[in-house]
Amino acid sequence: MEPETPSEMAPSQARDFGRALCVITGASKGFGWSLAREIAALLKPGSVLLLVARSGDKLLELQADLASSEAGKAGLLVRCVVADLGHKEGVESVIREVRETPGEGLDHLLLFNNAASLGDVSRYVKSFTDMAEVDSYLSFNVSSALCLTSSILGEFPQRSGLRRCVVNVSSLCAVTPFPSWVLYCTGKAARDMMFRVLAEEEPELRVVNYAPGPLDTDMHLQARSSSADPNMRKSFADMHSQGRLLTCEQSVAKLIKVLLEDDYPSGAHLDFYDL
Repeated sequence: MEPETPSEMAPSQARDFGRALCVITGASKGFGWSLAREIAALLKPGSVLLLVARSGDKLLELQADLASSEAGKAGLLVRCVVADLGHKEGVESVIREVRETPGEGLDHLLLFNNAASLGDVSRYVKSFTDMAEVDSYLSFNVSSALCLTSSILGEFPQRSGLRRCVVNVSSLCAVTPFPSWVLYCTGKAARDMMFRVLAEEEPELRVVNYAPGPLDTDMHLQARSSSADPNMRKSFADMHSQGRLLTCEQSVAKLIKVLLEDDYPSGAHLDFYDL
């Protein structure tokens, strides 16, 4: 049997993301916080890690930790933007900071749309009659992700040598209805479709909707204590008591593996448990 020639062999998995601009929203806690810590070690010197969240104190703590890490000492620049993405001014403040990063010499653009809120899960669909309340939720959870993504891609258009990747942190709720979770399910479903459309429109772009699984976070605590639907409350409480929740680090590790292997269909919805 003839040995494979180099052109016939499967490409080797990348070991890092090269010199990159990496933007993470919702970076002050939970999944976003863990993602920032893990991905920092995979960004080459001269990279910029841009962290976005509403909590300034927590962002500054994370920035200090990363600056003193091996990656920080090697030349990773960590910048922070304290912003409420539910408002136009918040999105614009992130874009202004992105514009401060020169595109020359970048190997990779990584955008993680992680910021999200659970919304009021203590009520059922028929109680949501206030359009302002619904608009406010969708502004933070849907509109901001669309406008931020579009603006950043516009600042860094496709060019030879630049790999661009957009990650939407999704959920099982994007594809499965959960009683009393109308806002969250609606927002996640809308975001999934948004990024599927983006993948169709921009075939050279890498896009993934990643559902991280049930995470041991403040959001899960809210879910098991506040959900109006009793079956939902019991289900989430059982997950917690039986030790079936994932750590953010477990889920982040799987996402990073997927991104480095880079063999997923662009626009796909990938669940932690299916990988």
